Amino acid sequence: MKLAPRFAVLVAAAAVVAGCAPQTSDNSSSDKDDQSGTLRVWLFQEVGNDPKAKVVDSVVAAFEKAHKDTKVDVEYIPIDTRAQRVKAAFNDPKSAPDVMEYGNTDTAGYVKDGGLLDVTKDFGAWSEAKDTDPTAKQSVTVDGKMYGSPFYVGVRALYYRTDVFKDLGLQPPKTMAELAATARKIHKAKSDLYGLVVGGAYTYGAMPFVWANGGELATAEGGSYTSAIDSAAAQKGIKAYTSLFTSDNCPAAKCAVMGGNDTITAFAAGRAGMAIGGDFSHTAVEAGKVKGKYAVVPLPGVASGSVAPAFAGGNNIGVLKSTSHRTLAVDLMEQLTSKTTQASMFDAMGFLPTFTDVRDAAAAKVPFEKPFVQTLAAGTKFVPASPGWSEIDSSLVLPTMLQEVISGKKDVAAASKDAAKKMNDAFSSAG
Repeated sequence: MKLAPRFAVLVAAAAVVAGCAPQTSDNSSSDKDDQSGTLRVWLFQEVGNDPKAKVVDSVVAAFEKAHKDTKVDVEYIPIDTRAQRVKAAFNDPKSAPDVMEYGNTDTAGYVKDGGLLDVTKDFGAWSEAKDTDPTAKQSVTVDGKMYGSPFYVGVRALYYRTDVFKDLGLQPPKTMAELAATARKIHKAKSDLYGLVVGGAYTYGAMPFVWANGGELATAEGGSYTSAIDSAAAQKGIKAYTSLFTSDNCPAAKCAVMGGNDTITAFAAGRAGMAIGGDFSHTAVEAGKVKGKYAVVPLPGVASGSVAPAFAGGNNIGVLKSTSHRTLAVDLMEQLTSKTTQASMFDAMGFLPTFTDVRDAAAAKVPFEKPFVQTLAAGTKFVPASPGWSEIDSSLVLPTMLQEVISGKKDVAAASKDAAKKMNDAFSSAG
């Protein structure tokens, strides 16, 4: 398959950005604990960010009312460029926020970089913390210490167009083979639609194919990790995913550069019959042209009736070690991740709460969440708990591997072998 020139430019640009990211230095704690002034907060920009911003604005207003002479400045930053901004902030405390949202896959790396504040005692003294889901709590824990508060947990499932399926007499696929066949049937009948919209830069859309086929990202050995992305089982999953980037489903020239947000945007705009999206994608889909014309089921696995293992994603909120407002920043972290805020975020964005009691109540009142809860119950996967994962992620190791296969530049065996070497180098350098 020949790749569009735009893709080559993007890959080159990504390599430059990743290669030029500043190296972090040991970040010392501030010796100040100012009780007034301005707190800077970085939160992630979502697809359809307004509902999230409204909830945050409410929290900020209450916080500022409770703390005289204190202001909160919130900035929403693009998820895709977070690595470079956060590294720069760790190196230059003057440009750093006091509080920030971060992906749970980034925890170990950010702790190694010395950027996050140890809030173990604060979290332990917080009355609401006792109801935190153990898995979510683990996502902010490194070597027994806590470096933030869980914000939400998320998994992905299969969104599909009910109107399209009805028109074509289709049923939701029960296996991955049926998924691919259904996608091609949709595109053949409706050439203006992607059958299943996929993205070459969509790591967590691709990984269920690897896991469902028995593959793993890496294996733990004596406290360190060794890549397993080039195993026979993983290669089978990579082949299954990349085979969807064809003219009879999702053409490589358009889909190779897509990330997760791009695929959801396409589905919400009515340009796809199916998409792999999270519970956190609900608001964006509801705001699109397909409102009232879609449903969700767990992403099928290889065997009929099975569920493909999903990445146990989610975000946390932490305090930077360099903050000069330690007490205020920890308080704001807790307010942004409180039960009340998480319940409001669920209503606004569909983010699954990390408190078990709040999540149970939320899921019970919203039937839409059932397939995501089923996916969680079926068993999820996580990335290696190594500081090296941040380097693997920010260096686009897995998207590059996928795109090399999609473009025809390398076959699955060669691309996965090269990716494994890069992963192992990152694991080794991380210690």
